[in-house]
This record gives sequence, C-alpha cells and structure tokens, in this order.
Amino acid sequence: MEGNGKLATLMREAGFLKDDGSVGLKVFARATSRHSDRTYTHTYVKRWLSGMVPRDEKTRRAVARALSERLGRPVDLHEVGFEPSSEVSAELGLSYPDKLSESIAVVGRLWEADLDDTATLLTAPTNVAAWNEASLSWLVANRYDLAKGAGKRRVGPADVAGIQSTTDMFDRLDGQHGGGHARRALIEFLRSDLAALLQGSYSDETGRELFKAASQATLLGAWMSYDAGLHGLAQRYFVQSLKLAESTGDRLLGASILDAMSHQATFLGKYREAANLARAARMGTETAGSPSATAHFYAMEARALARLGDTAECDRAMSEAVREFERRNPDDDPADWFGYFNDAELAAELGHCNRDLGRSVDASTYASQSLGPTESGYVRSDFFATMVLADAYLDQGEAEQACRVALGALEIGERLKSARCQAYVDEFRQRLTRVGNSPVARDFTERASTTRLWRPEDARS
Repeated sequence: MEGNGKLATLMREAGFLKDDGSVGLKVFARATSRHSDRTYTHTYVKRWLSGMVPRDEKTRRAVARALSERLGRPVDLHEVGFEPSSEVSAELGLSYPDKLSESIAVVGRLWEADLDDTATLLTAPTNVAAWNEASLSWLVANRYDLAKGAGKRRVGPADVAGIQSTTDMFDRLDGQHGGGHARRALIEFLRSDLAALLQGSYSDETGRELFKAASQATLLGAWMSYDAGLHGLAQRYFVQSLKLAESTGDRLLGASILDAMSHQATFLGKYREAANLARAARMGTETAGSPSATAHFYAMEARALARLGDTAECDRAMSEAVREFERRNPDDDPADWFGYFNDAELAAELGHCNRDLGRSVDASTYASQSLGPTESGYVRSDFFATMVLADAYLDQGEAEQACRVALGALEIGERLKSARCQAYVDEFRQRLTRVGNSPVARDFTERASTTRLWRPEDARS
C-alpha cells in the first residue's frame, strides 16, 4: 500500500472508507476533532492517509481515540501507523553543555519537544542543581567556543537582523499580552528559521552576532515559558541560552540570563538560590562597566532577600541598587538590553521589596512612583506594580482604596495571558481574607467576579 496503509485499513474496518470516500473523510475528521481542542477537515485526513505523521502528540492520539471509539477496542499509535515520537528524557536541557555544538543540538530538541506538546517537558519541575551548575560553569568559563559554520546555507548580516527584529516583535507582544499569548508562535519560529541558520556557514564576526541573537531569542522563549507557568521548560531554555551567550564572549548578556533565572527562582520560592544567582551575575561582570545592569542585579538580590525576611541585607542590596542606578548613563551603557530599566522599573522593584518586608507605606509610595501619571507601555509591568499598590493599601488597613486599585489591575489583566499575573491575584485574594465578610470585600468580589483573572478556571485555560 502507498502512504499510511495501517491507517487506511483501520478506517476501512471502522466504516470511514467506503465507496464515497470524501464523505467518510469528513466524518472521520469530525470524529477526530471531538477528541482534540483543534478542528480538523477532510484535507488533514487525506494528508495522514498519504503518509504524513501529525507533528503534535495531541493530534496523533486524537486519531487513535476516534478509531478506538468506532471500533469499540483500544487502538494504539503503532497500529495507526503513527510511531510515537522518540522518548524525551526529563533531564533534557538541564545540564550545562561542555561544547556549544551540544547546546545547539539540545535546544533544537527542546523546540521540537515543546511543539510536540511533550508532557515530560511541559510538566517537568525545576531543578535547583541545574541553577547552581549553570551559574558556576558560566562564572569560571575562560574560553569561548564559537561554532564554525560548515553548512551549505551561507548566513549573512541580513539573516541575523531578521532574527533580531522578529525577536523584538515577540518581545513587544509578550510585554503587551503576556507569555501565553504568542509563545508557541515564537518557538515555531525558532525551530524553523533560527535552527536552519545555526546549521549554516558564516564568518567569525557573523557567527558571533548570530549566536548572540540566538541566545537572546532563546532567552525570550524562556521568559515567555516562565510567564506561562511552564517552569521546568523555562529553566531548560534559560540554561541553554546561557551556553549560547557564553560562546559569544558577551558577559553582560550571560549575566542578564542569570538575572532572569534569579527572578524565576524568587517566584518559585527558592530565595537563597535566587540571591546567589543574582550575585553570580554581578560577580561575573565586575569589570563590564554597566551601572544599569549592576543596579538590576542588586535589585534581584534584594527581591530574594525581602522574601527571606532578611531586612538588613535587603536594605543593603536596595541601597546598592539605587547607588548604581544613579551612576548610570543610558547613552554610554553597553548593556543595551537593560535600557527598559528606568526610574519606574526601579521604583517597582523597591515597591515589591518593601511590601515583602512589611513596610506598606514605603511600598505604596514606590508603587505609585512606578505607575506615574502616564502608562509605561509595558502592560504586564503596570499590572504587577498596581497589584503591589493594592497589597500595600490592604496592609495599611485601607481596604476600600485597595479594592479600587485591585479592580483597576484586573481590568488591565483582561489583556494578559500570564500565570504570573494569576499569582499576584491569588496573593491579593489571600490578603483580602483579613477583611472578612465586610461590605467592601463583598462589593469587590462581586465586581471582580466578572473579570478573567479573578476566575482561575478561566485565566488558566
């Protein structure tokens, strides 16, 4: 038989392939759609019969379930002619590779597994040892292992510029709509366009820029995965992004990735690890000459220390962050990707720290400064700062003011698909229990119930 003979045999047995084949194909497409969150047409079925194996596991299993339902017996992927994708180890991407070529291969497999909805990775937990290994390996690295391109496709500056501009576009979408909005589209772009370039040939100069762009794009994939709540997958992207950055010799880029790892570790409650990651970022860039970056590293350390309740050390880190920030000159700062770290962003970080230290008045002052008279342009950042302000008002006993501010945040959150936003709402929900069944709380809950983030089942779907 040509094409997928196994599938054709099963469809014929199940009565989907009769004299009028087109009708049977449409019926089978509808049957398959009932077992998936996607809609299939008879065109899809023709492709499967011709031998095309669906790339994502959900589709493959939906086909098998449609046949199982009609035949009244279990049908596995082997019987359908859809061999299950090769086993993906839960450890994939956690180790910091010795060679750049290993990282290229690993990140490629991560992209593939991600797009295949491989449960092993999508549900994988984070691993504390992976943070420690990656930060230490990067910190002591003393040579740069830039790959020598030998592929047939010649990569030039225009190709690199295309990767950079596309990454910038996805970065804007992330800030405006959250990591869950276009994350999959970014990974598809990386798997198809970026992967092809990494296998091409290029000069040393172009190669360095190519791998810098690859590191930044993979870093964005990590951030978006983290924001979408896929923490184990995000950690793996962070680790591989760090290796790609190391190969270019750009220490500030590598440090920015450790800085992002610190942010995730704090969010997950791994505060000591988070503080150490921020310190490693700072130690590895002591001679880099970037007050903006150093200020942010101190701010990340302070965020972790505030959650630990270490007031003295947190105050020290916050003071250092402010001191370094005041030294900065954005026009001369080599860390251009810290350009977003302005007065409003620093105020937001200090607001978080003071809230967590129990200094609600200071927290509300800094959060208000962060929000300012005009929107920052970063919708998700505005959401976070607004929720911190609401928390601070609650801690001051200003329940009515807190609820008014929180409703404003929930309105902002209607535009965002972000697991992190949900976490801020959950924290406010917990704080609100202190108010009890008061008229203010009842009125707020009634009005908030119309918003997506106040209904976790909607926000997480």
